[in-house]
Amino acid sequence: MRQWIAHVGGPVASRIYELETRTGVGRHTLRYYERQGLLGDVHRSSNNSREYPESLVREVRLLRNMQSLGFSLNEIRQILDGVRARDIDCADGARLPADKRVRVEEQITALRGVSRVLAREQKRLEDNARLHGKLPG
Repeated sequence: MRQWIAHVGGPVASRIYELETRTGVGRHTLRYYERQGLLGDVHRSSNNSREYPESLVREVRLLRNMQSLGFSLNEIRQILDGVRARDIDCADGARLPADKRVRVEEQITALRGVSRVLAREQKRLEDNARLHGKLPG
């Protein structure tokens, strides 16, 4: 594997497979993220190869973590743009996770309701099975 090399904008990988290896994210997904504007500006070398900055390792890991927590790609883009610009308005930045938490709490409440319905149905079916001798009693 090639080493990360110094570049005008900071250390870069000379090949996509290095970013793929270090993040565990496949090259097709990385290119999709690039097309969606999630990877910021990706520079090209003189031979037209993509040059990924070292900072993308952390950003891609953050992106995947946020995806697993239910953030949309648009929400992730907003956060990453703020991180890259280093001028994110803290009040605005705090609203996004706060809004997401509200939605998560709403989902938890809804799931608890579904769980109660399932528990009642399970009990009804088990009681019926016991009544007909299908379950020990």
